[in-house]
Amino acid sequence: MALTEKQKKFVEEYAVDTNATRAYKAVYSNIKNDNTAAAAASRLLKNQEVKEYLKEIIDKVKSERIADAEEVMEYLTSVMRREKKECVVVTLTKEKSEYVPGEDGKLRKHTKKEEIPQVVEIPARLSDANKAAELLGKRYSLFTDKVELDTDMDINITIDYGEADSS
Repeated sequence: MALTEKQKKFVEEYAVDTNATRAYKAVYSNIKNDNTAAAAASRLLKNQEVKEYLKEIIDKVKSERIADAEEVMEYLTSVMRREKKECVVVTLTKEKSEYVPGEDGKLRKHTKKEEIPQVVEIPARLSDANKAAELLGKRYSLFTDKVELDTDMDINITIDYGEADSS
């Protein structure tokens, strides 16, 4: 027996916050009593097909949230090529100077400074690009610290203890 549409909707609602009573009441709108909804939801959650569908949904959500190897490699490549941007806050200083008469009547230069924070988008830092290149290089074994040698040869070892003393 396949799941009904309401059962599927119940499982999808349940997967949101794992509140079976709320999920049941959301799908089966004719149920107003919490005790009735809780009992019916409990029975539904014991159904093998419902359990399997819930596991499917949870596995799908997990796989969407976890980066796979290809996604990681694409990200590292884009950082290495400095295609990724990062936002930094810079402070701009705006100066305005004007001459104002002083107490003695002479003109004095009066400068007002105003600091203006501004968000600027810049390419990924070189250190980030270098680290991404290093990680990609390790993945593709571009850098080797030790050399593996696979040879086919015979080794004969002879140990000479000198002349035996026969006396």
